Amino acid sequence: MISTDRLAEIFVEAADTLVDDFDVIEFLETLTNHTAQVSSAASAGLLLANPKGQLQYVASSAESIKLLELFQLQYREGPCLDCFNTGQPVVNAELSEAEDRWPNFAPRAVAAGYRSVHAFPLRHQRKVIGAMNLFSTQPGELGQQDTRIVQSLADIATIAILQERAIRSGELLTEQLQSALNSRIMIEQAKGALARMHDIDVNLAFELMRRYARTNHHRLGDVAQAVLSDPDGHPDLTRPRPGPKP
Repeated sequence: MISTDRLAEIFVEAADTLVDDFDVIEFLETLTNHTAQVSSAASAGLLLANPKGQLQYVASSAESIKLLELFQLQYREGPCLDCFNTGQPVVNAELSEAEDRWPNFAPRAVAAGYRSVHAFPLRHQRKVIGAMNLFSTQPGELGQQDTRIVQSLADIATIAILQERAIRSGELLTEQLQSALNSRIMIEQAKGALARMHDIDVNLAFELMRRYARTNHHRLGDVAQAVLSDPDGHPDLTRPRPGPKP
């Protein structure tokens, strides 16, 4: 059962974050973490459609989920693909019984330690713009109330992506979606660059970058761009430090 108090905190945080100028990738990373924490799922991930209607990875609560999301895209099968194509949630799908449905994805997810999976559409009016995945290491089910709550969190993600109040035309919607995808690509590249600079894994590199952005009140995308284009301009982040690794 999802904690009511924790859920209230998440909605308050979302309301505080959804302002005219905010970092959408940072917000979605945080939201996938929150969604995993308040549900029975171990991890969560999010895929977003580009202007051509093709799904791309955007955010996840763990690096292992990023790999599963990319696996779905590579083999063009999985709960997020079904959810995106139909516009309907995929709830309480037992992975050990899903090989007929997802012959490539289901065994890969089971091998990664997951037992069940759920997917929820990100919808803007009648248009589905992406999907959020929840992966569970236990066979526990999402009840009707919890399903509604997770769909609400997916709706928050949609609002964050579109900044709905500012959307006035299809051209602006396309621009917003493409901007989010471009920012994701740049952040992934910066994670790799920082990992090489500090000789650490990409998870630690991302945490370093996110902490630096928050501490210095920078947008995560702007910090990522600086790591790639002007690393010497941010020595506190890019310069290797002696002593134990962060």
